[in-house]
Amino acid sequence: MRIGFKLFAEGFSPTELVRQAVRAEGAGFDFVEISDHYHPWFHGQGHSGFVWSILAAIAARTSRIELTTGVTCPMIRYHPAIVAQAAATTALLSQGRFNLGVGSGERLNEHVVAAGWPDIGLRHEMLREAVEIIRLLWQGGYQSYRGRHLALEDARVFDLPEEPPAILVAAGGPNAARIAAELGDGLFVTEPNPELTKSYTHAGGAGPQYAEVPLAWATTEKAALASARERFRFALTGWKVQSELPNPVNFEAATSLVTEENMAENFGAGPDVDRHLAVVRQFVDTGCDHLALVDAGPDVDGFFDFFTEELAKPIRELAAA
Repeated sequence: MRIGFKLFAEGFSPTELVRQAVRAEGAGFDFVEISDHYHPWFHGQGHSGFVWSILAAIAARTSRIELTTGVTCPMIRYHPAIVAQAAATTALLSQGRFNLGVGSGERLNEHVVAAGWPDIGLRHEMLREAVEIIRLLWQGGYQSYRGRHLALEDARVFDLPEEPPAILVAAGGPNAARIAAELGDGLFVTEPNPELTKSYTHAGGAGPQYAEVPLAWATTEKAALASARERFRFALTGWKVQSELPNPVNFEAATSLVTEENMAENFGAGPDVDRHLAVVRQFVDTGCDHLALVDAGPDVDGFFDFFTEELAKPIRELAAA
């Protein structure tokens, strides 16, 4: 079992995210995971820095902790050749501590290049081709590729690590889970859905299973839930909504009726360790072995202290049991 910390790129500035990554390493986390967004979910979040610059800065300021994108869409806004180059460079700067999480994208971020927004079936086809292109380029030398949706012409990534990064494929349904098994080195999920992990393993997937675990620490449950609603209520819309809405204003409208009680049904909230462990257990029971803890509370440094002093040991004991 490895425990990570989710860097909330939509809620903090790039410099603050680097500081949090350094603090996470000192607090004993095994990895940090960071989203690759162009827009925040809500206007009030107010941030969405360029992930590859942030990762480079984190790599320079840390020495042990692993780095993971959670996740990058390697087509539409990016061409997979650019993702292959960016990931290879990040792996070199971090001395092999980087893993590449990929997924089929969100309209919130991908529509900005005015290339249209394909349906999910088409995006899955594009994702397969993108992963094939990335792996092809990581073999070294000049490469060309022509698929149904994506193409590559005489491209070479000159700076490659000795070992390529692991590719983790995000899944919101069984089709993506099968792609993770067939083309990826691991699975990435955001809900404790046993059907996803079963689809992954039944299709031959045997790699690590990453998950985002929704928590919110504060000195009172009320403060934790108020913060969770303010910052993370978008998470309750579900993948089919999250992937389709185009702008923060749409997410603000779609989540206007979400209550603190709704948040309490999904987030471990407040100062009680058992409340947090109950949510962690749901993911452990599905087979997830790399847990990225999300803190939706109002005090990130308080959460780091809570993790070090009270939460880390019982989580690892829970996983061992």
